[in-house]
Amino acid sequence: MKMKKELNKYCPRCNKYTVHSVSLYKKSRDSNMTQGARRYERKKKGYGGQPKPIQQRFAKNTKKLTPRIKCKECGRMRYMRSVRLKRLEFI
Repeated sequence: MKMKKELNKYCPRCNKYTVHSVSLYKKSRDSNMTQGARRYERKKKGYGGQPKPIQQRFAKNTKKLTPRIKCKECGRMRYMRSVRLKRLEFI
């Protein structure tokens, strides 16, 4: 899908329609110190092997991509609704 780099969108902070720059949201690296990660490591420790099944087959061949918009006036960032796409191209 092709999307413009700049869109005219409503900004809740400015309370008007302003120009927003569009980029693609990318997930950051998972932290090793979160409660879930610590619990999972503790569960894997010792005898007994892998506690949860590792997914082998994947039913979906696309991922949900989330465009991120940033107001040019105030700098507030928001996310647009996620769309299931193979590729997002900015023009």
